[in-house]
Amino acid sequence: MRIERLGQDKIRIFLTFDDLSERGIQKEDMWQEVPKVHDLFTEMMDQAYSELGFDATGPLAVEVFALPAQGMVVIVTRGKYDHHQYGAAGEDELPEEIFEMEVTLEQSDSIVYAFRDFEVLVEAAHVLIGNITSEGKLYSYNDKWYLYFDPKEFEEATLSGLVAVLSEFGDSSPVTEAVLDEYGKTVMAENAIEQLCAHFKRQE
Repeated sequence: MRIERLGQDKIRIFLTFDDLSERGIQKEDMWQEVPKVHDLFTEMMDQAYSELGFDATGPLAVEVFALPAQGMVVIVTRGKYDHHQYGAAGEDELPEEIFEMEVTLEQSDSIVYAFRDFEVLVEAAHVLIGNITSEGKLYSYNDKWYLYFDPKEFEEATLSGLVAVLSEFGDSSPVTEAVLDEYGKTVMAENAIEQLCAHFKRQE
């Protein structure tokens, strides 16, 4: 389980399938209100508090994205308290646990990673070209660079290596290929990794 802060009131949690199986949770369970999932969410919030100081009391919007060969990405956004609702007694008397969770679940059939920095993207491409892949599509969208891969084109072992490298350099994104095709700009329609390595050198 890996947790990172996206903003003052937003965090992102990466759960591998191993994280789920260790807790006896199937991927399909994330779509249901079952005690194990609630326990997992409580554990995630405890870890978020201890690692990042993220206080999960209050209304929370939870988005869960299932990603192929990777597990789950959970994005938690904290809402604001209506202090009038609880009177003016101060923080101490606020209810201890209010998980007003508004859960959105989506499943992605593609692997998409976002990069803010072009140099980091180039570095990732040079690592991938070595022994993983020369494929991929590159898009520009919302001031970021997006690498898209179709998981069906890879063996499982290669897929795991691909995801491991992409996770090190970029951010897993739930943006779909359809959105990138329609709203983004296609920079390299095929063999993006090969083209990036051919045209751009790694930073020394």
